[in-house]
Amino acid sequence: QVQLVESGGGLVQPGGSLRLSCAASGLTFDYYVVGWFRQAPGKEREAVSCIGNSNDDFRAYYAGPVKGRFTVSRDNARNMVTLQMNDLKPEDTGVYFCAAHYTGRVGRPPRDPLSDVYYYYWGQGTQVLVSS
Repeated sequence: QVQLVESGGGLVQPGGSLRLSCAASGLTFDYYVVGWFRQAPGKEREAVSCIGNSNDDFRAYYAGPVKGRFTVSRDNARNMVTLQMNDLKPEDTGVYFCAAHYTGRVGRPPRDPLSDVYYYYWGQGTQVLVSS
């Protein structure tokens, strides 16, 4: 079955960096757009970033609060997506989830690839705490 496993979370001081990874199995990886979402305590889940597949030339998408600080990439040979997070702020604290949206062999990403409604498969999440 499809599995998404996040790793790389932890405690970091403001201004620091973390690198999250999402390892996928049980799927044809290039048939999926992969997104990152986060949920802070007491808040709704929100989009962070996503990356398209070869149908979309691996285009990266970012939510406004993380533009210029986060970078998403994917390695189809390893079935992995990475989120490099720099200049972290306390408001980046939360549980980070990766999720996968099926496009098939030739399908395009959804109209709003940062909307979580399009993502069917989800990982268990990894905790990120930004605090001094």
